[in-house]
Amino acid sequence: MQTMLETIRTLTDIPGVSGDEGKVREQIAALIADHVESMQVDALGNLIAFKKGQKRPAKTILFSAHMDEVGFIVTHIGEDGLLRFSAVGGIDSRVVVGKPVEVGDKRLAGVIGTKAIHHQTEKEREEAVSLDKLFIDIGAKDKEEAERHVSPGDRVIFWSRFTEIGEGNILARALDDRAGCGVLVDMIQSDLAYDSWFAFTVQEETGCTGAVTAAYAVAPDVSFVVEATTASDIGGVAADKEVCRFGQGPVISFQDRGTVYDIGLYRLAFEVAKANNIPVQAKQGVAGGNESRSIQVARSGAKTLAVSMPCRYLHSPSNMLRVQDIVDTKELLVKLCEAAGGLNPQTSAPRFPNKGSRSE
Repeated sequence: MQTMLETIRTLTDIPGVSGDEGKVREQIAALIADHVESMQVDALGNLIAFKKGQKRPAKTILFSAHMDEVGFIVTHIGEDGLLRFSAVGGIDSRVVVGKPVEVGDKRLAGVIGTKAIHHQTEKEREEAVSLDKLFIDIGAKDKEEAERHVSPGDRVIFWSRFTEIGEGNILARALDDRAGCGVLVDMIQSDLAYDSWFAFTVQEETGCTGAVTAAYAVAPDVSFVVEATTASDIGGVAADKEVCRFGQGPVISFQDRGTVYDIGLYRLAFEVAKANNIPVQAKQGVAGGNESRSIQVARSGAKTLAVSMPCRYLHSPSNMLRVQDIVDTKELLVKLCEAAGGLNPQTSAPRFPNKGSRSE
């Protein structure tokens, strides 16, 4: 069995731009197949699994993490062999110029380019280059050669490799949210106090649509969304704008731009962390959003809490996490499973997938 860090390394090496998460799903399914009672892929592509715990919980509990990553999609192949593209998810154009990329299923090498600075106007030099002014160069001499390798609709990922950096940190593409997926895989491979549902979702970066169908299927009473969130504790950022700090433990949100979180679960997280000596921090700002907003309102609704890992340089080729933050996040979630399992009498039974069946 892989360690949690090895699992995250494996998952970050797999391309999975929104709408093309299949290879990530296959790898996760292989890692959890022997540790779940049932496993199902829904029509949208979510992987939903049921894990038997030591006891049946008073409430139906769901843990979720999204499999997709930000990236690009090829929109046009020019006569010069250069590829035009659009962003998939929120990407700052200032982090992409000159970056190496991999194109399509063959992971064809390319680089994001623009016209040389001495050909830019004074105004252009002062502004970030918009994505519609950029192109991907795969070294093709013309359109005909490029079309032998690439088609419109092909996804594009940043070329980036998992690296250990400094003391106890990791750097990789797609830690948002393959780190969350790795945490859930490790939970599934462990013993849990209560029966739990797990959803590995699609298309979070493009509107949180995967979580809509996953939450509707499971109909949870309580849901924990496992994420990576922006740590802005770097030079030039005022203390009240840092939101959360790298290396200070999992981040608990009270509100973001999509969700007002359940106040009871918010307080429970801090109580559980204190009782178990797990470092934890509040997300000190109302910013961003995640699939909590979709889960919270599915069917008759669910109490929802986001538990995130503080990540530097989100939505770039170089996401950075501290390993201890990942470990502490997993430990907090295990303890929250114990605490949430006895909250109140069960109000609804799990509806999907059927226990005892396993399919991919």
